[in-house]
Amino acid sequence: MPLYDALNTGCISVEADIWLQDGELLIGHEKGSIDPARTLKSLYLDPLVSILSDRNPDLDLNDGTDHSASLKGVFSTDASTALVLLIDIKTESVDSLPVLMDQLSPLRDQGLLTHFDGSQMIQGPLTVVGTGNTNFDTIFNEKDRTVFFDAPLDNDWSEDSPASKAYSKDNSYYASVSFDKSIGKPSFLGDLSDEQTKKVKDQIQGAHDRGLKVRYYDTPSGLGEKSIQEQLWKEGVDVLNRDDLKAAKEFLEKQEERL
Repeated sequence: MPLYDALNTGCISVEADIWLQDGELLIGHEKGSIDPARTLKSLYLDPLVSILSDRNPDLDLNDGTDHSASLKGVFSTDASTALVLLIDIKTESVDSLPVLMDQLSPLRDQGLLTHFDGSQMIQGPLTVVGTGNTNFDTIFNEKDRTVFFDAPLDNDWSEDSPASKAYSKDNSYYASVSFDKSIGKPSFLGDLSDEQTKKVKDQIQGAHDRGLKVRYYDTPSGLGEKSIQEQLWKEGVDVLNRDDLKAAKEFLEKQEERL
């Protein structure tokens, strides 16, 4: 099961691609790969309810009390670390997002989700972020927000710019972009030009100034892969998308050894 594979390697952010079909949210990178037996609920949401209930056996999560200050997260080695569930909506947001909101109800009702209560963000053990076709206006207009937006990183983040006015930690969690499309190709050995490095720095600084975490996807693979990842990590990127979980774990362990 992908969720357990990710948790076992220590990933603090997992991604699920969802397709709305016949009223159900199905999992799959491509439409042709979806299977009615592989649902968001069975592969991610139900297991997360079970894991978090097991991690908090002394709390009655259904008593209506705010337990946010004492809730333990999914990681036994660091109970305070929240897991991010990144939902990539592949079908139309207007149809898919209401179904997602409904399926999140068991987690929401038990106070397990990070939420914005109208004045501040309350951290929970699980933070849900919408990307792909997720509609920002729908997220923004939620009074008690339990799904946050994945803002476009490739923006002008200067003060008073449209992006700086629109996106903040109150409505968004990540700011993301395709590395390949925004930064471009590095050298054969994975070195960035001065111009590319400046763009990376500006993007990271701009998003961080708004309280957002930076995520790059479509990063180069092959010979220069490790070099690019190390440069991005050095510049302060928060999340690097990786499909190879073992390689991702080895990379993070190596970075920790250097601290």
